Amino acid sequence: MDFGLVLQTDPPAKGVVDLMCRAEAAGFRYGWTFDSAVLWQEPFVIHSRVLAETERLVVGPMVTNPGTRAWEVTASTFATLNEMYGNRTVCGIGRGDSAMRVAGRAPNTLARLGEAIGVVRDLAEGREALVDGRLLRLPWVRDGRLPVWMAAYGPKALALAGRVADGLILQLADPALTAWMIASARTSAAEAGRDPAALTVCVAAPAYVSDDLAHARQQCRWFGGMVGNHVADLVARYGAHSGAVPEALTDYVERRRGYDYAHHGRAGNPSADFVPDAVVDRFCVLGGVADHIAKLRTLRDLGVDQFALYDMHDAKEATIDAYGESIIPALAQRRYPPSSRS
Repeated sequence: MDFGLVLQTDPPAKGVVDLMCRAEAAGFRYGWTFDSAVLWQEPFVIHSRVLAETERLVVGPMVTNPGTRAWEVTASTFATLNEMYGNRTVCGIGRGDSAMRVAGRAPNTLARLGEAIGVVRDLAEGREALVDGRLLRLPWVRDGRLPVWMAAYGPKALALAGRVADGLILQLADPALTAWMIASARTSAAEAGRDPAALTVCVAAPAYVSDDLAHARQQCRWFGGMVGNHVADLVARYGAHSGAVPEALTDYVERRRGYDYAHHGRAGNPSADFVPDAVVDRFCVLGGVADHIAKLRTLRDLGVDQFALYDMHDAKEATIDAYGESIIPALAQRRYPPSSRS
């Protein structure tokens, strides 16, 4: 199992860079950031600095979307970073939640997202792609490589990820839901004639290493609110008890009352007060070191290739260090790409 660190790009940017460097030293292989231009600083500028100050870390957004940047601009940005630092980027992408809604726009359709995945990947890897009816190619790209991983929750999104994406990002750490989501995406991959095992699976969720579960839950309760904000769309589309989506994912949002993006992804988010302890425990990774190892082994056995740790709470450095000292050595397979400086 690989490990990633997920951060918001709050100022000062140097703080984000320093935590990413700390994570690489601790054995993390991936560095991810949120991408919402109004709420936080521009991630790709910070990605460049992270890549410059690390040796092997693979860096990308969790997640960008097809609506806030022209697709050729997104592809060119990734291709430029790859040319500078040796194919050390990954494109996490989704419909767009905070980035679109805060700017007064609706999230992108799945059709638009699926088209964008192919276009961005083709352009970033030097191939020709059709953009707004015009064939484009980045003529300067040489030996580019850009895996594109799609974030998904619902049946249609999971099916799309299986058909077109290189990886699947699941933003929760509930083993039962993870098993259902992986099976859905891989079934779709097989039906599309793809190798289901080739679909990389990344589970992204907060982790807090502490025997004080009450405090850990309060620091991570925001995540249930964030997931609930996505799940509310699924409930509106399918209904809470339709059978299309497991009730273990949808039942807790019945008490949800709106969402304030001013607190998005932050400990103490008042929009998460409806989230019960049981959901926090299921969706996050909490407890002592042994508890983390046990839950992550369960996820690994279900087919999870990477655990990406949301580190938005009051113990950022301590969590990175605990993972580096005890948890990553118990679970990691250290398969590093060649260093760009070797």
